[in-house]
Amino acid sequence: MADEAYNIGPAASQHSYLDAAKVLDVAKRSGAQAVHPGYGFLSENTEFAELCQKEGIIFIGPPPSAIRDMGIKSTSKAIMAAAGVPVVLGYHGGDQSDQTLLSEAKKVGFPVMIKAVRGGGGKGMRIAMTESKFLEQLESARREALKSFANQEMLIEKYIEMPRHVEVQVFGDQHGNYVYLFERDCSVQRRHQKIIEEAPAPGISEEVRRELGEAAVKAARAVDYVGAGTVEFIMDKHQKFFFMEMNTRLQVEHPVTEMITGTDLVEWQIKVAAGEVLPMMQESLQLRGHAFETRIYAEDPDNNFMPGAGHLHHISTPLPDSATRIETGVRQGDEVSVHYDPMIAKLVVWADDRQAALRRLRNCLSEYNIVGLKTNVKFLSALSANREFELGKVHTDFIPQHQEALFPKSELPDHVLCQAVLALVFNHRQGIKEITAKTSDPYTPFADGSGGRLNHKLTSVIMLNCGDNELVVEVTFDSIDEFTIGFGGRKYKATAIVEIRDNASELTCVLDGVTSKAKVVLQGQTVHVFTKDGSHELTIPTPEFMTASGGGTVLGGAVAPMPGIIEKIAVKPGDKVQVGDALVIMIAMKMEYVIRAHKEGIVEAIPYKPGDSVQKDAQLIKFVEDDSKEPEEEVKI
Repeated sequence: MADEAYNIGPAASQHSYLDAAKVLDVAKRSGAQAVHPGYGFLSENTEFAELCQKEGIIFIGPPPSAIRDMGIKSTSKAIMAAAGVPVVLGYHGGDQSDQTLLSEAKKVGFPVMIKAVRGGGGKGMRIAMTESKFLEQLESARREALKSFANQEMLIEKYIEMPRHVEVQVFGDQHGNYVYLFERDCSVQRRHQKIIEEAPAPGISEEVRRELGEAAVKAARAVDYVGAGTVEFIMDKHQKFFFMEMNTRLQVEHPVTEMITGTDLVEWQIKVAAGEVLPMMQESLQLRGHAFETRIYAEDPDNNFMPGAGHLHHISTPLPDSATRIETGVRQGDEVSVHYDPMIAKLVVWADDRQAALRRLRNCLSEYNIVGLKTNVKFLSALSANREFELGKVHTDFIPQHQEALFPKSELPDHVLCQAVLALVFNHRQGIKEITAKTSDPYTPFADGSGGRLNHKLTSVIMLNCGDNELVVEVTFDSIDEFTIGFGGRKYKATAIVEIRDNASELTCVLDGVTSKAKVVLQGQTVHVFTKDGSHELTIPTPEFMTASGGGTVLGGAVAPMPGIIEKIAVKPGDKVQVGDALVIMIAMKMEYVIRAHKEGIVEAIPYKPGDSVQKDAQLIKFVEDDSKEPEEEVKI
């Protein structure tokens, strides 16, 4: 852990983490001999690496020339082709006019991939399936690339449908030694960004594994590479692979490589930067077991993986050990900011083989409980349990192909409803005790919350909602920890022991002789239930007297689907819009989102301007009905 901290500016990265002068100023003031650039921001910035050299500070990474050659995708493709590394057909030229790019795309043949020349991490990347969509996708890719990389040059490549994304970890030192530390499969993605990675890649033969590694080393040698790098390949169904790009930095997913090789790649980086020889040579590297990494994001998978931001009300995680790593920069009570990537944590697991590693991953995901904002934990659990994923049949279109299986309709099991009700009963009991303790009669038997009665048993009715379903549950207090729970014509005998820790209830209950455990977290009117089989949300309905009354209508308009910053407004007051017309372009979590009209109308007002920050559900465009539209002619029969 760091023992010093320096303020480098406001939260917006362009005024802090992307300001090279500020970072170098801190390096000088702190007396640092070297700078480790991490995963993003300036890690692949040629100018920053050159500035470090100029200031006599070691940049823990490759030489600036390698960053430049591999950072410009058109240049890297030419170098790779010359070095004998297989490349994908495409256009990497300097003429960036719309007409030339469209013409070259036609030559390559649709569908095509439009990629930022200086891009990475899925940003500045779009797929044009047809010629009619090309210019729209090109403009969108350019905007995002300019925002992320201050450069909007594009290249065009043939889009290989249903490919695998396989990458190889390479390392080089200052003495001409190179090794590959085997491959990782990062095929399952959303928005062209990775969410789960594994090493080694499933189903890869030893021959292909060796060919991949040797091709990656060729790529590194071609640019006199030093340090940690990742050579990314696209692989078709016949296991033929083609160079995509080289990331001239340590990857977010590097822990899976560490787990299967028993190495510390950051230690290797520092040693190589200090001029030492690589700690191990190729013949000494052994592949051991299997590892997975899942990226736990603040996002809503049910809403097209829309990124989120907000308060982390509750976090509990599996216990880390030699086979389980949790890498995170947040803790309970923190805020996930709109200014950065919405990743909450990386969960990394290892086992002797792929199936054992998958079992460990599923178990750990069931213990990763987050309340306060939407996350992808439940989705990752469904993904890791998917039969096709278990078989290793992965590709970049995996999520849309298995949409129905990965987003099943959630059904509320009876035992989960009972667990939620029991947690509410014990939380109510605890609340009464806490209030009574502050009164003048803290020992009164009439306020112990036990439900005890003379000559009869207390029965309480608890109302809950699960989605659109209204649930009415009757709870009869048989004794202090014994209950009869009834709903939907069914009844269960229940006993429970509840331990309330922090803001969560650890529940052990027996329902009709079957023991189960759950963690229940209350947040406002929402009840979150976490079990080994997954998680569920129920809501406590608000009484009618507490809700606003009256009719009225909601004004039409476009609203922000998440917190973000207005990048561009595509309309002006008075404009007529049709369904699907682009209205506002937002930047959130470093990604671009186009807000489109969901109905016809006339723009009445635009409350915001480019550069403004907006909160989730903020009304971005106000509409009025188009009175000039002729009414449909009445048909008389």
